[in-house]
Amino acid sequence: MKIYTRKGDKGTTGVFGGKREDKDSPRIECNGTLDEANSTIGLLRAKLGNEHEWQTNLHRIQKDLMDMMSHLARPSDSNKENTNPKPVDGAEFCEQWLDELESQMTSSSDYFLLPGGNEISALCHMCRTQIRRGERQLVTLMKEDPACVEDYIMAYINRLSDLFFIMARAEMDKAGVAEEKWQLFLYKRKNKPVTE
Repeated sequence: MKIYTRKGDKGTTGVFGGKREDKDSPRIECNGTLDEANSTIGLLRAKLGNEHEWQTNLHRIQKDLMDMMSHLARPSDSNKENTNPKPVDGAEFCEQWLDELESQMTSSSDYFLLPGGNEISALCHMCRTQIRRGERQLVTLMKEDPACVEDYIMAYINRLSDLFFIMARAEMDKAGVAEEKWQLFLYKRKNKPVTE
């Protein structure tokens, strides 16, 4: 089977159920960004190595992203049913892993942090920012096709960006690399005592 079909040469692409949409539509932009994030997670997994303790959870996240993308690719007026799983427990899964990671860390932070530190931490930040962009595009898609963006998808994507932020910090903590601070959170600056 050939990979090329020539059907997209005019700037449209097929969506779930057989319809075609412009390649810059909110649906395609959103799925494209989540696909980009999924690819970066794949790179992160490759850098971590097969035996790393994060592999199982990251593999699940990749599969869940694929399932969510398939549901986002189905316009709500489509007559074709999508039988792919719906990872409705995704936000809870992220929260459990977040709590676990934070409980293992030796430090907390009241600062905005500069992304980076080491390669793994930087890749986690790449995942975080790509997922945040996908979340913004989800909101745009929700305005166009509200029934397509189910609550569990918004919650899962929102929690994923939090998760990758904590993963970046957990990696720095474990590696003993100092975080680069930018400035205190605003509420901390307001409550900071004035010193002369």
